[in-house]
Amino acid sequence: MFSRDRKQLIGMVHLGASPGTPAASLDVAEIARRAASEATALAAAGFDALIVENMHDRPYLTGAVGPEVVAAMTRAALAVRAAAPGLPCGVQVLAGANREALAVALAAGLDFVRVEGFVFAHVADEGLIESGAGELLRYRKQIGAEGVQILADIKKKHSSHSLTADTDIAETAKAAEFFLADGLVITGTATGAEASLEELAAVREATALPLCVGSGIDAHNALSYLEYADALIVGSSIKIDGRWQNPVCPDRAAHFVKAARPDA
Repeated sequence: MFSRDRKQLIGMVHLGASPGTPAASLDVAEIARRAASEATALAAAGFDALIVENMHDRPYLTGAVGPEVVAAMTRAALAVRAAAPGLPCGVQVLAGANREALAVALAAGLDFVRVEGFVFAHVADEGLIESGAGELLRYRKQIGAEGVQILADIKKKHSSHSLTADTDIAETAKAAEFFLADGLVITGTATGAEASLEELAAVREATALPLCVGSGIDAHNALSYLEYADALIVGSSIKIDGRWQNPVCPDRAAHFVKAARPDA
């Protein structure tokens, strides 16, 4: 799905809190209904792809989630896929629940997963997240999910990277490519924080993999990032009042697409 041939705009669908998590208040059917509604809005605005994420499940577990979360996310992902049948769709399961993400993707017929802790280790706000590329790719093979692409975060947001301070982001990108990632995700320091254009340029020079920017994208900076990136994951800036906690704002979403594609 991801390649160096075409720039892609990926709209974020933040699911309602999963059953059993601290903020849970919706039944699974309503979580799926709201996710489908946001997918419809993003497709109408002109986004090229979608990604489903359990952002409202905070505080997150580290490296695994329960079967109730996997089941709820699979149902929501199926609803998103049905609401926007022509768009590629992916999933991320926080925090670092990468095997579960692959299982959701396989069951729901999704195209990609976004993963944390693919290479090296870092200390996230949830705790230590270790490298898991070897186990994850073996698991993908075991369950027959080789068609699901893996987009790997490197030096990701909400994390301390003092453990790997002597390994810069370009070297981290080379390691992820060597360990067979299908694409890379570059972020700022937190949700909504802009990624460094200097770091993005360094990664662009270091690897032939497709590059995605995964935080801080808005209508004002999209073109600057698209000079180096092959895809942009957009969440906060297309929500009501620019806050990730809110539903998608159709007007903001459409404005963003027009700004990112002024010649379209």
